[in-house]
Amino acid sequence: MRSAIYGAGSLGTILGAFITKNGGQIDLINHNKAHVAALKKDGAKVVGTLEFTQKVTALTDEEMSGKYDIIFLLTKQQKNREVVTFLKDFLAEDGVIVTLQNGIPELLIGEIVGEDHVLGCTVAWGATMQGPGVCELTSEPDSLTFSLGSLSKKPNPHMDEVKALLELMGPVEIDQNFLGTRWSKLLINASFSGMSTVCGTTFGGAAKDKASRKIVQGIIKECIDVCAAGGIKIEPIQGKDIVKLLDYHSGFKKWLSFQIIPIAIKKHALLKASMLQDIENGKKTEVDAINGVVCAYGRKIGFPTPYNDKVVEIIHKIEEGELKASFDNVKLF
Repeated sequence: MRSAIYGAGSLGTILGAFITKNGGQIDLINHNKAHVAALKKDGAKVVGTLEFTQKVTALTDEEMSGKYDIIFLLTKQQKNREVVTFLKDFLAEDGVIVTLQNGIPELLIGEIVGEDHVLGCTVAWGATMQGPGVCELTSEPDSLTFSLGSLSKKPNPHMDEVKALLELMGPVEIDQNFLGTRWSKLLINASFSGMSTVCGTTFGGAAKDKASRKIVQGIIKECIDVCAAGGIKIEPIQGKDIVKLLDYHSGFKKWLSFQIIPIAIKKHALLKASMLQDIENGKKTEVDAINGVVCAYGRKIGFPTPYNDKVVEIIHKIEEGELKASFDNVKLF
């Protein structure tokens, strides 16, 4: 069985390092030649809440050959149609693409390779690229978990093999309500990735500042409400029922959820959103595939999403240089 991580940036490099370190075989593929060269020369250097260096098999997309049974996809979603069409030629006849991307990318990927050849995976941990070959794990070691599932009703023949590879890094839960799990991750990303990018800070920074926390709370509530209106059951994350903890229908529960937010995100306080990393590197973000998904679903079912609409608006203005990522943007809400 051949497996690969395509788009091995911060998350993919750390995942590949763990899999290799614990006896698995996997190719780390990235178009960034400097990163690949560093991985080939010195191995994957993991820093942060855990530290180790691991020799890995790394290559550029130009060096790819043959067919893969499992391809973990970790590229940005903006070019998914182009990327997945490219990967289709490297996918075995019964192979599977496992997307670890944000939002709900399985639908488009399924259009290209067939829904029976797609699995989705949500991760409850984060990472930041520090430089070629060096990636920082920004979540606590006990949060290295995965939720694996499919939007297809048919059992996937590679499910157990994918699960076994991921378990070389951390616990894996097979989720029967994967759409609900996707929405639980989307809720976290829309609120914390969205607001920390707007403010130019970490997840913990967005939660600590009371003015930005108020907006985080509004985004969370909006995601919960739009799912309730659409009949989607949001699944727990790492055993924590987000809806039970953070939803509110009274003044007291609203106050309580406001107090809980910094505690709930404590393990990921150091996490810097990939969207903010993109801003810092002069790149376009995935905001349309994160907060924009909430907005699009709200429009589809006729439910207003003013908080998420504003996040999308602000981040696009930051991309265009009309605004800077700063706590000053809180007043725009």
